Formats: sequence, structure tokens, C-alpha cells
Amino acid sequence: MEKKVQQYYKLKAKQKEMEKELSELRQDILAYCAEKGEADSEIGGYRVKLITQNRKEYDDDKLFQTLSDPEVWRLLSKADPAKIASLSKLNIIDEGKIAHTYALKTVTLLQVDKK
Repeated sequence: MEKKVQQYYKLKAKQKEMEKELSELRQDILAYCAEKGEADSEIGGYRVKLITQNRKEYDDDKLFQTLSDPEVWRLLSKADPAKIASLSKLNIIDEGKIAHTYALKTVTLLQVDKK
């Protein structure tokens, strides 16, 4: 078991290193694309694509005040964007009613595919 724990520790350390390196490379690629003003380009044998998404970040207090029905709030327990979107699609929550309870955050996703 000691060897398994040791291997787990080593792999977690490698994972942290790889995540750090990935983050740095991601930032460099995003900066390069921003400098070129391109959201879709081919670099060497790879296709680089930037995808912009808007994500909602809810304010728990505003949402709780708006959804005063304890049964609906119990379904959420906290502002989970995926749960809120599901309840909105099911018409349990009116999207217009909660529009003031969140802020949109723009996120850029990086997609790299081999040609």
C-alpha cells in the first residue's frame, strides 16, 4: 500500500506541474490569437479555435429573495447555474423573473485539434 500511496503522491505532483504548464501555454496561445485578432487559425499542423461563452454568476441573496417559495429554493439549496437552467427550461422558474439575480461572465475556451 505504501507504494500505491507514493505513486499517487508522485502522480498528483505531476498533475499539478502539467496543469500549471497547460495554463501558461493557454495564456500564451490566447495572447497570440488576440494579437493576431483571430479566433480560428491554423498553426503548423494544428487548428486553434477560440470559443466565447457567457456564463451566469448568480447572487445567492438576490436569488433567494426572488424565489421566495421554499420548495423551489430547496431544489436549489444554493445558486447552481446548471440546476437553475434546468428549472427554467421546465418552466418552474421564470427566466425573466430572475434576470436581475445574476451577472454574465464572458469566458473564452481554447480548442486545439490536430489537422
